[in-house]
Amino acid sequence: MSEDGREELVGTDDDSENMAVDGSLNNTMVEEGCTLLGRMEICVAEAEKRSGKNAVNMQETFTVYLIETRPMDAVADGRNPAPDSLWRRYSEFELLRNYLIVTYPYIVVPPLPEKRAEFVWHKLSADNMDPDFVERRRVGLENFLLRVASHPVLSNDKILYHFLTEEQGWKEVVYETGFQAKADSWLRALSATFRVRNPDKRFMEMKQYSDELQSHASQLLRARAKVADRLYGVYKVHGNYGRVFSEWSAIEREMGDGLQSAGHHMDAYAASIDDILEEEEHYADQLKEYLFYAEALRAVCRKHELTQFELEMASQDLISKKQQREELATGIVRTFSFKGMTNKLFGQEAPEQREARLKLLEELIVEGEEAVKEKTVECEEHVERAWVDMQRFKEQKDKDLREALINFAVMQISMCKKGIQVWSNAKECFLKM
Repeated sequence: MSEDGREELVGTDDDSENMAVDGSLNNTMVEEGCTLLGRMEICVAEAEKRSGKNAVNMQETFTVYLIETRPMDAVADGRNPAPDSLWRRYSEFELLRNYLIVTYPYIVVPPLPEKRAEFVWHKLSADNMDPDFVERRRVGLENFLLRVASHPVLSNDKILYHFLTEEQGWKEVVYETGFQAKADSWLRALSATFRVRNPDKRFMEMKQYSDELQSHASQLLRARAKVADRLYGVYKVHGNYGRVFSEWSAIEREMGDGLQSAGHHMDAYAASIDDILEEEEHYADQLKEYLFYAEALRAVCRKHELTQFELEMASQDLISKKQQREELATGIVRTFSFKGMTNKLFGQEAPEQREARLKLLEELIVEGEEAVKEKTVECEEHVERAWVDMQRFKEQKDKDLREALINFAVMQISMCKKGIQVWSNAKECFLKM
């Protein structure tokens, strides 16, 4: 894109809104309340298989995806300029999403489509280089970009804009943000899960809900795969009707034409299952998106547990320091400590040492109070922002799943009607014999 267009979209240091979680403006864009999708057309136009050497100098085959963008104002003015385009690998989409998760821990970040096929029925290839699978993943990657680009917060991130418009040097820009250093370790998150004392009840309920959502979506996808397997067999067996009717027609003079026509209807019915199940995969992919959304929802809940745990630890440490100050000032030890035992055995420390320790404790208490204030603000902000985004996600989920399930039911009804029509046509053929 042109430099002028980029300057119009990217914010300046004077902007005071759309802050990232750490308060930095460096990764945000100017138009508050205006999403990137409102300013730019975005699509993943095609996929292409390529070969090259990987990091360890070994030959590998991989898929790249063509991202095309076009300024929305040009489209609105009736102009149709050629889109700007660049190629991205799936791993680059992963890097973008990981950056967004770390930078915006209070947001339910949209998931990527599966890297390898899951919940497939036996006739569907599980090869991640299969053309049908690559096409479905292309659609899923486009959906991911549209979700992010229409999000009220994520869409205003500069790194997202660079991802869409700068083919070279994009990774370096991401790594320069230092997002990897901010990433919470799995061990810390696990420790917080088991040791946090007073988590927000709403987040506990949301975490349980995400587990149940994932479980129900998995069960539905498994059931659908089993039905697809059996349905495929049932439809293909109808081809036997076609073969038998065609062979039978050869020995019948008066019934021959009717049998032959009925056989053609049966053959068409048997062949139609391939298109039907291909259309079903589209609805399965929509359900898979919310299967993966469940993990994104849990990630926000885990971050709440971690911030709450850090607040509780900072508060506990401050209480301990104040208790030490009180014991040192009064000389009354209320809790057992190794230091208290040594004082009893070897006598009290000198006044100078005691004053030095009191002074150090005062400094540590001041630092502890500041730490508690910071953690309290961080925790409260995370809860407030996360709850807003969770409600946004819930509205989106309800709308999307309702629409997908209704369309799936309509497709099944249509399929059944086609079956009825085939047998109605066969009946007409038999009546003419």
